[in-house]
Amino acid sequence: MMEMEMRPCLDEFEKLLVRMNTPRVMIDNAGCVNATLVMIDSARKDGILLEAVQVLTDLNLLIKKGYVSSDGCWNMDVFHVTNLDGKKLTDDSIINCIQQSLGTIHHTRSKSIDGMTAIELTGTDRVGLLSEVFAVLSDLKCDVVESKVWTHNGRIASLIYLKDCESGCPINDSQKLESIEARLRNVLKGDNDIRSAKTSVSMAVTHTERRLHQMMFADRDYERTSVKTSGECSLAVSVQNCLEKGYSVVNIQCKDRPKLLFDVVFTLSDMQYTVFHATIDTTENGAYLEFFIRHTDGTAISSEDEKQRVTLCLKSAIERRASGGVRLELRKDDKPGLLAEVTRAFRENALNVTRAEISTTMGKAENIFYVTDAHGNHVDSKTIESVRQRIGLDYLRVKELPLAFRNNEKGENVEGGAVLLSIGSLLRRNLSNLGGLIKSYS
Repeated sequence: MMEMEMRPCLDEFEKLLVRMNTPRVMIDNAGCVNATLVMIDSARKDGILLEAVQVLTDLNLLIKKGYVSSDGCWNMDVFHVTNLDGKKLTDDSIINCIQQSLGTIHHTRSKSIDGMTAIELTGTDRVGLLSEVFAVLSDLKCDVVESKVWTHNGRIASLIYLKDCESGCPINDSQKLESIEARLRNVLKGDNDIRSAKTSVSMAVTHTERRLHQMMFADRDYERTSVKTSGECSLAVSVQNCLEKGYSVVNIQCKDRPKLLFDVVFTLSDMQYTVFHATIDTTENGAYLEFFIRHTDGTAISSEDEKQRVTLCLKSAIERRASGGVRLELRKDDKPGLLAEVTRAFRENALNVTRAEISTTMGKAENIFYVTDAHGNHVDSKTIESVRQRIGLDYLRVKELPLAFRNNEKGENVEGGAVLLSIGSLLRRNLSNLGGLIKSYS
């Protein structure tokens, strides 16, 4: 009898827990003159900040300002966001996607390609390496569905999603996978990278760009001699302790660019630090970020060596996207061996690919390459035009970056990553707890 009487109370308590643990989201286009406000509050839970930054970044939105507070039992995040052209958000599908995605946060989710075979590569970068990698995959009848390639401090990391050319299915044959790994490892080793060249096969679903950070971090690229690119001299990172509050305070000053907050927040998380408070402010002159952090066990940074390590790791995380070079966009009907053909043209003209974003959509290849000469310098226009003539002027184009990717009135390019907008993949999340998401802020 007592059990039956208590049951309604338990039901109400469970409902309260659901309401407390479901983030409340408000999108406000009236509260700020030049940005859309995205406000999230919820009971404090690890992963809220990570998820919010990931959702906004995956939608190609710029976070111009931000305030994070998650001390005690409650969490509140406020972000000032714009589209890539620096305008407020007016597309209802984007606004609805933000509300639904952020309103169903329970833990950090992944954004990747389900069901594909993932190949991870790390090694020493060199001119023509990417051409050799894609030539091997073409020879083994592997179709590259999507890939991202980063280079930093003379190292390369790549995550490549494959399917079998003949069947169109993921590659599950163990012998073929072993052959792919062995041949790619030989390519990566070259003449001087016997110890550190690595390949691995994974069927796990992961966020591609976060995984690239993890691969570079594991490769300890932050310990290697820095290869400076244009504009990096303005990057400054400092770590101090706020003893009276028990926090370590991280301050970052650098040029603003898309995905900056993503790179910093995910690096801190992967290094096992928790962000309790943060302020993000961007202006025409740069970005200023401040984070109050602790180890996941609740302690502050305890040594100067650890402060130095955090500083180096954050600098590397910020620099990895700062690829110098000319941005080339390839749009062409996809076919077996296309990537091998295109990157061979780069290699034969002594062009080095510093970063690449490769995707296929409805049978169309939509690829972005950043290229320099063999010494990391800008490529002369004659070489670029020669490569374009070979691949096709209508297919390979030199693209001017959107307004948001420029850092001054002269149009100096500082970052240009482009990720295909993927609203559909975010909307497929569990939307069963959408009731009462919009909370009035006063």
